Amino acid sequence: MSASTHPFEHLTPDFVLDALASAGLVGDGRLMALNSYENRVYLAHLEPGTPLADTHPAVVLKFYRPGRWSAAQIEEEHAFARELAAAEVPVVAPLAIDGRTLHAFGEVDDHGYAASVQMAAEQAKPANAVHGLAPSAGVVPHPAERGEKAHPRLRREFLFSVSPRRGGRAPELGDAETLEWIGRFLARLHAVGARQPFVHRPAVDLASYAVEPRDWLLAHDAIPLEVERAWTDTCQQAIDCIAACARPALTGASKGTEDGGIARLRLHADCHVGNILWTPADRPGGGPHFVDLDDCRSGPAVQDLWMLLSGERAERQQQLGALLDGYEQMREFDRRELALIEPLRTLRLIHYSAWLARRWDDPAFPAAFPDFGTPDYWRGQVVVLQEQIEAMQAPPLVA
Repeated sequence: MSASTHPFEHLTPDFVLDALASAGLVGDGRLMALNSYENRVYLAHLEPGTPLADTHPAVVLKFYRPGRWSAAQIEEEHAFARELAAAEVPVVAPLAIDGRTLHAFGEVDDHGYAASVQMAAEQAKPANAVHGLAPSAGVVPHPAERGEKAHPRLRREFLFSVSPRRGGRAPELGDAETLEWIGRFLARLHAVGARQPFVHRPAVDLASYAVEPRDWLLAHDAIPLEVERAWTDTCQQAIDCIAACARPALTGASKGTEDGGIARLRLHADCHVGNILWTPADRPGGGPHFVDLDDCRSGPAVQDLWMLLSGERAERQQQLGALLDGYEQMREFDRRELALIEPLRTLRLIHYSAWLARRWDDPAFPAAFPDFGTPDYWRGQVVVLQEQIEAMQAPPLVA
């Protein structure tokens, strides 16, 4: 797919404002694109005196990448976020407008398809109960998804959400008190996440984070021939090592605590420093706010901890200790999960390369990652995976 045909090219300012209006909100014309690669996110200011403008003068619109998640999966993400917010866990949850958090919008074409999208969205019943979600009645499958040929004038519909604006800065992860605070809030997030499982969202596991991405890269000739064998062999060694080190926690062989294994619960699953906003502690609601649950999955609790660790082993040991000092004030932590940190890191490395390759038709990606796909990039990945194999064979961090 070329840059000229990528779906996101249709997100013009007029389209974004029309989508906002389709949800019953009136923008004053001011839009600002916010940083996001996977989706497209905009800050929109609302016209004073119109719905929500008194309490939310500006809102954030997230347009989901077409084809990545189903409506049921997105609605389950939204329900989890709202369940967390109801439990006073500081997350930025989407706003419910007329009982719905997920909206669909597309422009009218000669076949009336996009008009049917808007009509169905208007007639949809609320589908955001805390649990047991069904696909939104307001989502009409794209013709290509129904096995039909899309009309060339059709602008594919987008699923989108509207959220409140939240400010903040990146937290200081070198500060033990900050890490303790984050640990406490992660424990509270996990306490809610442990109440019930996801029905539609996938898990963090070996199959979806390593085997399938590896197979996709090879099937699509994404790796230069001169380094393909070296990467393939090293990747297989890493996968074998993950299976040996983390079985059954990351292979689906365990039922969790039912058979004495490591518990799997609903997670943020992409909890890195860029997805935490910090506000001064002396302000109302100060402290961390978790954003972007777009990647939420099931998995072990440590998945939400390890990405906050950096530096040499001694530094990571100290950071982990501070996180768990806070975490265990609110919830017990299973120390067996510490052995999963390096396997989880390795899964993310393999998954990340495939993520970049799958997104290469999006013009934002070649511009942001110019070295990706080169022989040097893949040689570097061979080295990194070799280092990860050594790390997985070394004793885990302790706390």
